[in-house]
Amino acid sequence: MQDFLKSPLYAKALRRELALRNREYASRCGLFYRESIGSRVVCYPASDQVTQHGNFLPEAYQAILKNPDWRRRLEKPHTSAHRALPRDGQRWRELDSSTSSDALLMNVFCFPATLEEEHVFSLLGVELGAAPQFGFKARVPLVNGQADRTEVDMRFGDLLVEAKLTESDFQKKSAGCVEAYRDFREVFDQRNLPREKDCYLSYQLIRNVLAAHASAGRFCVMLDARRPDLHEAWYAILRCVRIHDLRLRCKVLTWQELAEALPTKLQAFLAEKYGILNKAGMPRGASLLAGKSRRG
Repeated sequence: MQDFLKSPLYAKALRRELALRNREYASRCGLFYRESIGSRVVCYPASDQVTQHGNFLPEAYQAILKNPDWRRRLEKPHTSAHRALPRDGQRWRELDSSTSSDALLMNVFCFPATLEEEHVFSLLGVELGAAPQFGFKARVPLVNGQADRTEVDMRFGDLLVEAKLTESDFQKKSAGCVEAYRDFREVFDQRNLPREKDCYLSYQLIRNVLAAHASAGRFCVMLDARRPDLHEAWYAILRCVRIHDLRLRCKVLTWQELAEALPTKLQAFLAEKYGILNKAGMPRGASLLAGKSRRG
């Protein structure tokens, strides 16, 4: 069994760090929150009556509310809320969680100033003026002539993005389901793909590489630098890609590397709430958040 299967250790450590950071962040900003049972993950309840949300920078949240497609993403259900969060009438959603990689992705790419940063577009190889789409249905072709119905976290120009933060892995899927993709055998050296019994590991990566191939586009997995296990899982998939050009169109980018290109206020938010620091550590503009209280 591959070493990267020890990933729960890294995932748990990062969840503990984010729980501590968000309790401190919420206390300083005067934000109401609840904690999940057991793991004590901080979740910020949303209300249809307010125009701010504790899990988002105000500018990003306002932009989300104004864009109908982005706003629909807020409705993504929290799959474990019924057993992990207080049953007090609150309708919990996945993006209410401080560990949500979707919320992190939207904080970054819905922040208006991000889409004005040429360095961001250059870093991602995306044409200026492109707008992000969240929960994009890639419709990866199947052998039977149909297409799968799963979603990619974000499409930005011709770039498909899978975002991860505290997730334990990239999920696994039965060999029958994975081998039902039309281009599977053309794209991958299936003999060397990581497996566990009758399942392929890192299914989401396999599917998204196939999506990039089918669309003649590119694929990027965004990870945290504190998750070497996910990096190793990614490279285990990448080295099984048979097509040289496709391999070159796939990349990994850490949130920390991306932070280098982001607006100063967003850098400060990511540093405080997520512990995502650029190479220089806490940005000079971190004081922009200090002393300011807002309610979500």
